[in-house]
Amino acid sequence: MNDFHFELSRSGVRKLLKSKEMQNGLSSIAFAAQSRLGDGYTASYYTADTRAVAEISADSLSARKENADTNSILKALK
Repeated sequence: MNDFHFELSRSGVRKLLKSKEMQNGLSSIAFAAQSRLGDGYTASYYTADTRAVAEISADSLSARKENADTNSILKALK
């Protein structure tokens, strides 16, 4: 058997989750999904205390109904 031991550096993971590279990656995914969804949806990103966050939300009533009926936001992320 192999006696391989792996231990994550918590400070390194924390840096990675807050990094500019992570922000750029998440924002590009969110804005690409927003462009596939069309009107009524907005994408935004920010850095929280622990990590970079990107979100897509349905703003208009018709977009909220469409997302509730068909999970359009989830499908646009695939």
